[in-house]
Amino acid sequence: MILKRTLRQILPDFIKTNIRTLIRTKELREFNSLERQYCVTENLMPKKDVSLSEIFNSEETERIWEESKKDMDIFNVPNGSGGVNPGDRRAIYYLINKFKPTSVLEIGTHIGASTINIAAALFKNQKKNKPVNFTTLDIRDVNSASEKPWEEYGTKYSPIQMINELNYGDIVNFVTGNSLKYLNSQKKFDFIFLDGDHSAATVYKEIPLALKSLHKNGVILLHDYYPEGKPLWSDNFTITGPYSATERLIREGANLVVLPLGTLPWDTKLNSNITSLALLMRKN
Repeated sequence: MILKRTLRQILPDFIKTNIRTLIRTKELREFNSLERQYCVTENLMPKKDVSLSEIFNSEETERIWEESKKDMDIFNVPNGSGGVNPGDRRAIYYLINKFKPTSVLEIGTHIGASTINIAAALFKNQKKNKPVNFTTLDIRDVNSASEKPWEEYGTKYSPIQMINELNYGDIVNFVTGNSLKYLNSQKKFDFIFLDGDHSAATVYKEIPLALKSLHKNGVILLHDYYPEGKPLWSDNFTITGPYSATERLIREGANLVVLPLGTLPWDTKLNSNITSLALLMRKN
């Protein structure tokens, strides 16, 4: 990982562009060759039940968020480290507070930026007679004491260190493994956050499995969803996988609609309040 990071820093832009083009061409070829996947959407929350304005302008949620933020700020989780940006972390907290799930699955722990926000919101919402549980999965051992992968991204604490310092250890379970295999394990959740491998092929296979893993009226949240595959920010960067995957599923008849969160009432990245978060919802 350190070697890859060094190469990204020293390679000329035109070479990096050519490499990205080759990778995308290979991924597109793989994606187009996949067998059709079928979606069972009956447990997915319908779009008509969601008001983004109500969620992100809630004064009560803002008050609770400010309380949690004070605790999380001590870790100084950096921005621009491949993790979820601070504005998106806040949006995820608001979503958890609104939907009040008791079981959550996160695909893609990385440095734990979104992980601690999900755990904080769950902790605030838990009730004595209704315990909560949160599973966060990554293909890499994000808490490896020997490799210390979090240090590659400029953060001092591993995800599990932050969780334990916040006293959330009883509700959080870290898993190292493949997302598709885990989603096939028949476990059920109220809220699933897909933020792992962003290739179209993987997301195309993850979504049908995630739908089968939902409790009634469950929620699926996507990260790095770029509508029409177009840039959202001034850096002109795009990730096309989640958009391509959902568009194909919808084109093939899945009763799905994507609800991009769009612009938030607070800053996200690159001097904007735009987010790439999007809710995957039942169309009707």
